[in-house]
Amino acid sequence: MRRVRVVRIALVVALLVIAARLVDVQVLHAGQYQAEAAQELTQPVTIRALRGTITDRNGVVLETSIPTDMVVADDFQIRHPLAEARALAPLLHLGAEKLAGLLSEKSGYVPLVPNLSVTGAKKVMSLAFPGITTIGTSVDVAPAGNLAAPVVGGVNAAGQGDAGLEAEYNRLLAGQAGQETLLESPLGIQLPGTPVAKKTPAVAGTGLQLTLDAPLQYTAEQDLAREIIASHASGGQVIVEDTATGQVLAMVSLAANPGAAGSGAGKSPSGPAPATPPQSSSVAPVTIGPNGPVEEAPTNAAVTQLYEPGSVFKIVPFSAALAAGVITPQTTFTVPDQRTIDGYLFHDATPHPTMQMTATQILAQSSNIGTSFITQKLGETRLLAQVRALGFGRPTGLHFPGDSPGLLVTPAQWAPTDWVSLPIGQVDAVSPMQVLDAYSALANGGVFVTPKLVRATVGAGGALRPTPRSPSRRVIPQAVAKELVPMFEQVVDNGTGVAAAVPGYLVAGKTGTAQIPADNGTAGYLTAFDATFVGFAPANHPVLSAIVVLNRATPIYGGAVAAPVFSKIMAYALHRYDVPASPGLGGKPQATAPSTLTALVRQAT
Repeated sequence: MRRVRVVRIALVVALLVIAARLVDVQVLHAGQYQAEAAQELTQPVTIRALRGTITDRNGVVLETSIPTDMVVADDFQIRHPLAEARALAPLLHLGAEKLAGLLSEKSGYVPLVPNLSVTGAKKVMSLAFPGITTIGTSVDVAPAGNLAAPVVGGVNAAGQGDAGLEAEYNRLLAGQAGQETLLESPLGIQLPGTPVAKKTPAVAGTGLQLTLDAPLQYTAEQDLAREIIASHASGGQVIVEDTATGQVLAMVSLAANPGAAGSGAGKSPSGPAPATPPQSSSVAPVTIGPNGPVEEAPTNAAVTQLYEPGSVFKIVPFSAALAAGVITPQTTFTVPDQRTIDGYLFHDATPHPTMQMTATQILAQSSNIGTSFITQKLGETRLLAQVRALGFGRPTGLHFPGDSPGLLVTPAQWAPTDWVSLPIGQVDAVSPMQVLDAYSALANGGVFVTPKLVRATVGAGGALRPTPRSPSRRVIPQAVAKELVPMFEQVVDNGTGVAAAVPGYLVAGKTGTAQIPADNGTAGYLTAFDATFVGFAPANHPVLSAIVVLNRATPIYGGAVAAPVFSKIMAYALHRYDVPASPGLGGKPQATAPSTLTALVRQAT
């Protein structure tokens, strides 16, 4: 009996201890334990904000973010997997057997579709199947296909811009993510269909309106793609710019796709068709993409690629020599077809007897030897100063990822052979954008205008906020620009750039053919060339400028492969913006600024 009493007393004491503990947990510290339990069974989830939309100057959407829903299943609640799979399969665009397998996994959390349209998600939820729920997501789409893809850039799986303007303006485009708190299982699995404990809405990102013109961009891509195919080039670049404002109207970087068969004729092209058919509209479009002979380049080479530009660089010595007064357009030189400097032989592109040539003829015929005589009269100091004055050696001002200032020879690196090599574009490495900007400055009366790609930001409700006007600076005296423009007209009238002519318009510009430096770290050049034409029109009242570069083309000359592409693109652009023809060339007198261009291109930005 004594043992029984001891056991009973021990049990009573134990029960009292347990009761006291229960009172402590459930009464005295109930709030504390409830909060801790809630923390262990809740999970904060980030709500991705819709990215801002990127459009061209006329509102054509190039890239945007649209709301979607992820469909999720708690398969422990699924009672009839096969029957429910058959009902859901048409809505989820999945096979019924595959879906039935997913609904039978018994894991508690099975994502079925990552990005279903909001309308489709509503239809799914209307079936009211237990265990089926949706979570808000979004997806980035490019309605215009891959048009201008190297410029626009891309977004990675985490929703962050990782290239192009998407990367440069990521913070602006990304908006502000929201957050919601969901319940989860002890294993850390989010429980579909559970109530949201807390929610902070996401704020959509700010959009960008670019300066690009989608129809012109499309036309430029098509014309360049055809020449890449025809000349067996490895790639090419095109930029079209409004000379007065610096706004870039088209920026193209393409690469040949060696693995593609055929010309791509008859296939559907990427991007929107031009608003006004180009002159080559009867030609079947080229497929630009992985399945075509030409692809969008992996980077925006028009800005990021440095190359030795060839004779288009002659704008540097000629503008500096005229400004210094060491030559006039009529100054005459005795020009052989070759000369030796410091043991190296230099020559003109084609053999010719020693002849008397004016400075204008030297430029028009792109005489390397004649240019070297002008450069020596100018002097090293003034030559190198003009290189930098025209924008080479500094970033373009586009604020584009990978925008390089270029590689320039310094006074300490000057070699005797640079009297010929530098002024003909075989020493300094620059970008196509920098070359175009120098010629745009000439077209603009000697005033350099910083280029721009973003015309305005787009806020809530579509409100536009124009970006600041591009800064400008004078780089060529106005009187010198007036002398120099007619000299560049002669390049197209009767020089190396006759294929760049545009019917009805005066065109000024320059060809360039440059041997490509060896890429193995050694001195010397490859047996491959970059061909360039850069110019502006109408030369008597410049409005638009453009540059065309063909990489490793055959034939190799800028006048043969780049100039014809310039002609096609410039002709389309001038007609698209209703730019009046030059007086005496089949059009009405150009007494006032172009009317349509004023409205379409130069709107207070």
